[in-house]
Amino acid sequence: MPAGDLALIEETARKSALVWVRGPRGAVRPLWHVWHEGAVCLVGGPGEQPLEGLGLAAGARATVSARGKDKGGRLVVWPARVVEPKPGGAEWEAAVAELRGKRLNAVDPEGTVARWAESCRVLRLVPDGPAEQRPGAMPTDGGAAVPPPSPALTRGPFPSGLPTRRRRGAGGGRKAG
Repeated sequence: MPAGDLALIEETARKSALVWVRGPRGAVRPLWHVWHEGAVCLVGGPGEQPLEGLGLAAGARATVSARGKDKGGRLVVWPARVVEPKPGGAEWEAAVAELRGKRLNAVDPEGTVARWAESCRVLRLVPDGPAEQRPGAMPTDGGAAVPPPSPALTRGPFPSGLPTRRRRGAGGGRKAG
């Protein structure tokens, strides 16, 4: 991986509160995270952010998008390899220490680590290749999905019984009379 890509990924991930993760199943979800020891670390499960439906299993590949802090637009997109450290291991403990420090509004701050070990998943998304999108190499389209067809989105004629707005003349005010 080019050193410039890794530096951009790290800087963007450190400054962004959320990253958007596309799992192998194609679903995309914004997730809060911390950048720690060369990877995006996140926690999910009961009482935390949902990870189901993304297909983030150990060894799987995901795509991570992060936005720039200054303008809020997408700044970098990179491929990542999913690593799931074993609860209680050194890698898990290090990730949890960082995550716990950034976890806002925890229901039980003292029992958070035990709950995560028992019922949640801690994942590391390790950059695994050059950035797919970065400044100077962004797609020309907006990236927005086309809305599905729906009669609720089609504007039809107004019913004849509804009052209409009358346009004001060039003066913009009432006529003197």
